[in-house]
Amino acid sequence: MSRIAYAKLLRFIEARLSPGGELGLHLTAGIVLLLGAVSLFAEIAEDMVERDTIWRIDHLVAHWFNVHAFEPMTGFMLVITHWHSVPGVLVMGCLLAAWFWRRNAPYWLLALLISLPGGMVVNVLLKHAFQRQRPVFDEPLLTLATYSFPSGHTAGATLFYGLLASYIVVTSRRWRVRVAAMAGAVLMVGLVALSRIYLGVHFVSDTMAAVAGSAAWLTICITSISSLRRRRAARKEQ
Repeated sequence: MSRIAYAKLLRFIEARLSPGGELGLHLTAGIVLLLGAVSLFAEIAEDMVERDTIWRIDHLVAHWFNVHAFEPMTGFMLVITHWHSVPGVLVMGCLLAAWFWRRNAPYWLLALLISLPGGMVVNVLLKHAFQRQRPVFDEPLLTLATYSFPSGHTAGATLFYGLLASYIVVTSRRWRVRVAAMAGAVLMVGLVALSRIYLGVHFVSDTMAAVAGSAAWLTICITSISSLRRRRAARKEQ
């Protein structure tokens, strides 16, 4: 490699790792996260279709929870799962939208309006693409007639709490608040996923794929809106 080519490559890498550039570190991190999430989803989907190791784990875990269900755990899981139904997530999304509006955060509001309903539509399309049947038990705790893969409740929770945590991480200056936001998001998404598996309406791979797919969609939305904001800011400075 010539010295000129090496210098150009070095400048390109530096630009991609620049925190302030409109196509800098935020875009690089977004692409890395997107590729990781898409790869994970593809791996889970492949194992599920081919009935590989994860398919056997799915049925073992589903059977175990069905046999060991007990109160008051069942009641608690029903509260969590109904709270994060489509209407519940949309209500929380509207409240968050109003909060973004009052905080004068138009770009975050735009990200919310694109990511939450858009991601839920993508999840429905994926369900019809894979057409996986839900777990079947002799004595089910909850029954649904729709397709199973990926989990819509888990997808909605990932989109909502993921966006909220991202906003707090970006806007807060205190690292403890940032860590708490990320931990809270992981906890809530985990609870929703667990409730769906516990109640016997989803397999483990359904919830894992929902997290991966929704994380990929959320990454696209946040990175795109961030790039738009930075580009407009750069034009105003010229």
